[in-house]
Amino acid sequence: MTSLACRTIEIIRGGSHDGPGLRTTVFLKGCSLDCRWCQNPEGIAFGQEVWWEARKCIRCLECVAACPAQALAAGADGLLLDRERCTQCGACVAACPARAMTFTGRDWSLDALLKEVLKDRDYYRAFGGGVTVSGGEPLGQPACVAALFRRLRDENVHTALDTCGQAAPEALAAVLPHADLVLYDIKLLDSARHREFTGRGNERILANLHIVAEHIRARAGGPTALWIRTPLIPGATATAENLAAIGRYLREQFADVVRRWELCAFNGACNRKYERLGREWPYADQPLLDSRTIAALREAALAGGFPDEKLVVSGLVAKGEPAGPGSR
Repeated sequence: MTSLACRTIEIIRGGSHDGPGLRTTVFLKGCSLDCRWCQNPEGIAFGQEVWWEARKCIRCLECVAACPAQALAAGADGLLLDRERCTQCGACVAACPARAMTFTGRDWSLDALLKEVLKDRDYYRAFGGGVTVSGGEPLGQPACVAALFRRLRDENVHTALDTCGQAAPEALAAVLPHADLVLYDIKLLDSARHREFTGRGNERILANLHIVAEHIRARAGGPTALWIRTPLIPGATATAENLAAIGRYLREQFADVVRRWELCAFNGACNRKYERLGREWPYADQPLLDSRTIAALREAALAGGFPDEKLVVSGLVAKGEPAGPGSR
């Protein structure tokens, strides 16, 4: 990108999961982690990618004829894309009449992105919402996020940063002054297990969390709030040991600044995204957690001494019901 300021993978309107009220969430492309359970695999790579959606394909094979790298071929079960040969030139995307072949990212100028999210301004006012920037990892594009948040603040729109915390401290420092809320992931407290499941240790993440806390403490009564989020991933983060350790850590280190800790129940709805990218997802056959398991994990989180009134559970359980005690 040169003159274009922001590369997104998606913009979702009318959400209620990424901060208070009714929100528009901008998902930026590129992430510094590679979590096995990632819900947005198209957001991991910073560069452009092409994916194929089988249900939209009309089998015209215009994309095969258009590909100058000969990276596409017709297969018995659909298209075969050789991603090592693919140069991301976009010839197949341009040739596809059904939009079954598309880029995973879209580039926006700052002005255009601002105009897009301000279309929902009346809803923010009516329902106490605002704009959340997520990813991917939004701190991979700090200039974009900081500039967008500044402009939104000028429009009296609430801003929320949804981050995994694996970013340069300078990137975090550039965005923090313009964020009304920080949604901060703490997935695993043990660094070796964090590296096993995400590709990176958690030392930088925990160090950056202290930076966020000091920013809030230095501006007592200021606008920035902190919510911690932990995904409940079977066999990885969703263990009593991990949740009790995180709860203890939050109580001992950040009790004065954490307003909320959210346990986010596992969701397998992203499996189709992996199929479009031609990838296997290790959690494809993993069922939703049941209500009894969710309740036990919540009790484990509280065993670390974290305040009950600040702990919530979000997401679906096995029968499609809202998650249990403390859910929203």
